Amino acid sequence: MSTQPQTVTVTAASATYNIHIATGLLAAIGSRIEALVTTTPRIFVITSPEIWTLHGATLSAGFTNPPTVLTIPAGEQHKRLTIIERLAEELSNARADRDSILLAFGGGVIGDITGFLAAIYMRGIRYIGVPTTLLAQVDSSLGGKTGVNLSTGKNLIGSFHHPLAVYADIDVLATLPTAELRAGLQESIKAGIIRDRDLFHFLADHSAEVLAGDPAALTRVVADSVRMKAAVVAADERETGERMLLNLGHTLGHAIESATNYTQLLHGEAVAWGMIAAIEIALGRHTITAQQADRMTHVICQYGPLRPFKADAATLVANTSKDKKSRSGTRSFILPVGIGDATVVRDVTEAELLAAAQEIVLTAAGAAE
Repeated sequence: MSTQPQTVTVTAASATYNIHIATGLLAAIGSRIEALVTTTPRIFVITSPEIWTLHGATLSAGFTNPPTVLTIPAGEQHKRLTIIERLAEELSNARADRDSILLAFGGGVIGDITGFLAAIYMRGIRYIGVPTTLLAQVDSSLGGKTGVNLSTGKNLIGSFHHPLAVYADIDVLATLPTAELRAGLQESIKAGIIRDRDLFHFLADHSAEVLAGDPAALTRVVADSVRMKAAVVAADERETGERMLLNLGHTLGHAIESATNYTQLLHGEAVAWGMIAAIEIALGRHTITAQQADRMTHVICQYGPLRPFKADAATLVANTSKDKKSRSGTRSFILPVGIGDATVVRDVTEAELLAAAQEIVLTAAGAAE
């Protein structure tokens, strides 16, 4: 395995940009941005105090002119419009203009907030992603989805707004808590199940290296996950068809997050439970074999242990009706049809959903004992 830098180009209908994946990247980002743009814009870093304490000095060292830093609290509970308004006021007070560039320096929450802020401040300015969690590096930092939550559901207010570039430094993953690394890897397992059989088998066969934080193994996982998502985004930028496949595990995963007020599980952990439920439904429909179901479930749990959660199955099913993929009152649901293949279905019944929800609720309860 190699730690050679990787570059993946995202070519969507409305934007083309590069995802740069490498070790030792953080200190060079300032000079790379200066080479990327023709003017000398003001850079505003949106981050959390924790991330800035860990990595701020390294990032700042690469800039000729130090960026302005705006901090927000970490956590999904802060992904709300009140934070967007506060940041917009701070940008305005600091005289940020249409040439200014925002830099999302953190995990998925920071990325979603920064992207949405960039989409609406002065009707749209540029932003760059510097994801510091594995989940953000493999998934949320690319594709242009931005937004914040409502009390009734996740990401219900937002827009499509692509970054100017994304810089994923593998080295920053060394400071991630083990639970966050494992949770982020669930998004890569998802990528393998829906569209990349080789990635799935790599994760299955090299879990020791991946979980130990081996830079070469993580570079491979991040690059392959990004390539898969870039190809899907290129085919369906606005999530009208194929891009829905990226939501395997997310319908019930988001329902779990909502039912538990985002306090019991990390996002990747909730998605893992959602994937197990989707595998159960697919098995019941005979779209996958028992051997395939066991293999997929085994790899998901291999990157656990999955932390338990407490929620009512009926509440989870009710919460799925608030999912953004619902159209005209009909839920869209992603099911695997093999390792490396998945499909969008719109005829999953309430009974199927309830049975799958009951199964994961009972399994989670057993894990808690």
